[in-house]
Order: sequence, then structure tokens, then C-alpha cells
Amino acid sequence: MDRKVEKLLARYRVEAGKGFRLRDHSPDDDGGLDLEKDGAPDLLQRGVEYLAEQQDMLYAQDRWSVLCIFQAMDAAGKDSAIKHVFSGVNPQGCHVASFKAPTSLDLDHDFLWRHQQWLPQRGQIGIHNRSWYEEVLVVRVHPAILENQKLPPRLVTKRIFDERLEDIAAYERYLARQGVVVLKFFLHVSPEEQRKRFLARIEEPEKHWKFSASDVAERDHWDDYMKAYQAAIRATAAPHAPWYVVPADRKWYTRLVVVAAIARALEGLGLHYPKVAAKQREALTQAREALTG
Repeated sequence: MDRKVEKLLARYRVEAGKGFRLRDHSPDDDGGLDLEKDGAPDLLQRGVEYLAEQQDMLYAQDRWSVLCIFQAMDAAGKDSAIKHVFSGVNPQGCHVASFKAPTSLDLDHDFLWRHQQWLPQRGQIGIHNRSWYEEVLVVRVHPAILENQKLPPRLVTKRIFDERLEDIAAYERYLARQGVVVLKFFLHVSPEEQRKRFLARIEEPEKHWKFSASDVAERDHWDDYMKAYQAAIRATAAPHAPWYVVPADRKWYTRLVVVAAIARALEGLGLHYPKVAAKQREALTQAREALTG
């Protein structure tokens, strides 16, 4: 990978949570690039094409899988980032799972259960739009939600969120040991930019379906959410499951960082097409002769 790109990604990659402070990361950072918005589509397209090439080998090799987790405040651009970054990949080797409020069936299981159902198979890229981190984010900010989770009362202690973070970190370590590359993206948007995007949803009829009054109400808990995100990143950032705190005030820049981070991870796997054995090569020769004879 280009040294300039690697240096850029290092600004946002968190592999060790100790000492991490969210306030050290600016939502409107542009990496110091001398780049205008108009030039971003060409760079993004190059990244998308490279990602498609790597995914093809990932699928053919059938050894590794990649899990991309997207977390963010509302209107940070998760949907659009997923749409643009993965626009060139083969749908056969990629799937998206969007997690909303747990169903009654989900609540009859442990909090990881519903997410396990959507883990990517070997050779595939799995994209989780929200994830198990909701259990230490929205539930932490609104602890009353715990009352509906059917947990034995003695287990709902003051340490429950620290315990959940321990479980998540251990589970992600397990996944890494099974050949699942875990990449976690926190799209870091500012409250002012979120306000502008909410207003756009209200003012533009084609965006009305995206708007929810509850999203605006959640702005009152902004500081609590930032503390929850900081705690989650501190507890679960690791070399085998890094976080990327991606500036999200400029959507075009967000997409560039995300595609570069995924490309970096795939590049590090040493992917290649399966080598053909001697018998297979002989069969190919015979097939060619049969088709051309």
C-alpha cells in the first residue's frame, strides 16, 4: 500500500484502547490532503475497483472472511458509505445486515445471538449496519432498556456494560482466530453537521422517510453517547480487531477512508487465486482439445 495512504489511515486506526480520547479526533478532519470534493469520485472509483479485485480472490480462495462493522450517530452517513464503497463488489460474495431494535425472539437469546446468524462465510465480506455494540451504546445511555432483556435480576449489576465489553472483545478475538478479519468503523459526525442533515431530511420530500422525531430527541444525550463510544473503543480496540474513527462531516472523505482501510486489510491477507494441480491442468488441456478439435 502507498506510504501516504498508510500514514493517512494511521491517523484514524485505533489498535490499542489505552489512553484513547475521542476528543483527539475531529469530525471535519480531511487528513491534510490537498484534495477538493470534485476529485474524490475518481479516487473512490479506483478504490472500489481495487476492492472488487481483492474480493474476487477472497471468494475464490475461500479461506478468509471479512466482517465490517459500521457504528455512528444518526445521519452520519453509514448507509451512503456502504452504498458507495461496496458498489463494485460481486453480490455473491457480499451481504449487508442492518440491525434495528431486537425482536421478541432475539430477546429470548443472549445479546450476541442475532448477530452470529449474519456472520460472513469464508470467502465473503459481511457488513453489519449497527452491531453488538448497540448493547453498550444505546442501552448504556438508556439503561431502562435492560428491563426488557429478560436477564436474571442478579446479573444486572453496575458492571454489566464493562462485562459486555469484555465479552465482545473476547468474541472478536475468537473470530480473528477463526479467520474472520474484523474491521470496525465509527463514523464520527459533529452535532452541527448532524443538525444540517436532519434539516435536509425535513426540507427535501424524498428524504422524509429517513426522518424520525426520536432521532432529534437523542441529540439531548450526545455527550452520553460520546462517552459510551469512547468506553467501547478503549475496551475493544486491538490489532486483530481495530477501530477506525472516521471523520464524517464530509461524506466524500468518509468513503475514501473506509475503502482505503478495507483495501489495506485485504492486501495484508496475501490473497491469490487457487493454484491448479497437475491433474487439473491436464484436464484443462484435454478440455481445450475436445472443444477445438
